[in-house]
Amino acid sequence: MVERTRTLFAPMRPHYVFKANLTMFDFFKSRRAEAPASQIAASVPDGQRVYAIGDIHGRSDLLIALIEAIERHNREEGRLQVTVVMLGDLVDRGPDSMNVLALAREWQKFRDVRILAGNHEEMFLRAFDSPDMLRHFLRHGGRETLMSYGMNKRDYARATIEEVQEMMAKIVPKEDIEFIESFENIVSIGDYIFVHAGIEPGVPLEEQSTAKLRWIREPFLSHAEPFDGVIVHGHTISDDPVDQGNRIGIDTGAYASGRLTALVLEGSGRRYLSAIDDGEGNISISTEQVSH
Repeated sequence: MVERTRTLFAPMRPHYVFKANLTMFDFFKSRRAEAPASQIAASVPDGQRVYAIGDIHGRSDLLIALIEAIERHNREEGRLQVTVVMLGDLVDRGPDSMNVLALAREWQKFRDVRILAGNHEEMFLRAFDSPDMLRHFLRHGGRETLMSYGMNKRDYARATIEEVQEMMAKIVPKEDIEFIESFENIVSIGDYIFVHAGIEPGVPLEEQSTAKLRWIREPFLSHAEPFDGVIVHGHTISDDPVDQGNRIGIDTGAYASGRLTALVLEGSGRRYLSAIDDGEGNISISTEQVSH
């Protein structure tokens, strides 16, 4: 399977050194120090293995490396029933959102890949109909998404917001729009609940609002009591994965830090796989065993 993955994806790998706006990156990181927390007993059903992938944000190079690592890990550890959960925010900020979507769609052809909608997918879709949302989208990494679809930088710079909206409608394929519209809001597997941003404490899972699932930070991040399951989420950036017992955050800021993280769940065990860019375009894979 590893060989097949390389055949499918290696030609799409861009070669670049990506440098992000670190001031903006720091703004989106968690503003509070995370105190050590005891793990809550949780597991996935026997015979299953789950790979949850944090916010990709247009870093197709890191995604390709992580796909290869996941397929290799699955082969070496013994093939089980595998589910991949992408936690949303595949697009924006990074330079290659178009190919991130293409990679995810291609991977689904031979792997059970479930994809959550993040706040950036929401902004992207709403920007086609709302000039105000388009402005918001462009300010928060949407410009890079449109450039990945081949929008001319000079035309973009001269265009009114209405003209940008017209150009956007022409260059983004309908199949990509429909693909994003198919993304889910919640995935539950065993004792784990996968969402993009988090959940509203005290509200039953079936009553959670879409806005909270895609946008929430507080009071979710500081909530210390157990939820109905261990929440696995992205959205809030941290230097390393954050395991607070009742929640596990795995958005390690790929678009700026060069680190894309996956949480691997099997039985009651947890480990992390990370694709890490050294800043010179060289990508390595890091593995960290957490628990058994």
